[in-house]
Amino acid sequence: MLTRHWFLIALAAALSLGFAAAEPLSPLAGSEAFRYGVVAVVLLLMGLPLHPESMIRSLRKPVAWILAVVINVAVVPLLAWAASAGLSTELAGGLIVASVVPCTLASASVWTRKAGGDDSVAMMVTVVTNLACFVVAPLWLVMLLGQRVEIDLSDQVVKLGLLVALPLVLAQVLRRLGAAVWADGHRRSLALGAQVGILVMVVVGASQGGQRLAASDTGSGGGADWLWMVVAVVAVHLVAMVMGIASARLGGLGRPQQIAVGIAGSQKTLMVGLQLALDCGVSMLPMIVYHVGQLLLDTVIAQRWAAKTPNPKTAEFGQEEAVSEQG
Repeated sequence: MLTRHWFLIALAAALSLGFAAAEPLSPLAGSEAFRYGVVAVVLLLMGLPLHPESMIRSLRKPVAWILAVVINVAVVPLLAWAASAGLSTELAGGLIVASVVPCTLASASVWTRKAGGDDSVAMMVTVVTNLACFVVAPLWLVMLLGQRVEIDLSDQVVKLGLLVALPLVLAQVLRRLGAAVWADGHRRSLALGAQVGILVMVVVGASQGGQRLAASDTGSGGGADWLWMVVAVVAVHLVAMVMGIASARLGGLGRPQQIAVGIAGSQKTLMVGLQLALDCGVSMLPMIVYHVGQLLLDTVIAQRWAAKTPNPKTAEFGQEEAVSEQG
């Protein structure tokens, strides 16, 4: 049990450590160079195992991945904006931040493949949303969050371009230069290194959150506010997934494509969300809840899909692989 859920346990420990040691960790948490370095390295590690060759199949039939991209970059932010009504400023801002980040770098393909879906669609959605996020995310932040916190559009475009798009491009260049075989043989080691980086960012973010709470009497709202945040986050994810499946079905797409659109259209990446939450000065808890929610809920959903899939390889879906690939 501990082995299967180690990352969730580590997330809880990282949050506790960050809040408990907010003051001692303040110099590290306040260092932008440190945070940006961690983000860039983690995204490079996540990008090395990606196989862009698998996207060629999706290029021939673009309807599925275009539909999933639209849901991921347009529908989810609008759902989050509607669901954030009534939340405190920090939690509402955190929910909006979680909604504008791109699709997960690896787990969307893993879940799609294990559920019997078309993983080439998920791969295309991952690459497109991550490469486009340096433009898409800042625009959404200005429109949906600009009235609550100060957003510098040009600054966010440059930061996300350097922190997200550039590491992914560099990872593919390294693959072309001969690192592909090594990266494919060390997928789990690369995933573990990326997860350690994510945990470091959680500690840093929790430290900053603890400092803000100590300096404010209002905090982020009471228990009811936190409960509504959890409900809102889960609802946004599940509604986006259902909309993806339903729209793909209405569009005449097959079951594998429906699964891919539902999963890739609704999933979000934790690492970019943590960094954006810190930059915008909002709570990172909605992003963490979104991450944990999609990890748990999508595992159950994918298992049910896999059980209905004739391919025996997709029926043996363990949570261990999903956790090891999560980004």
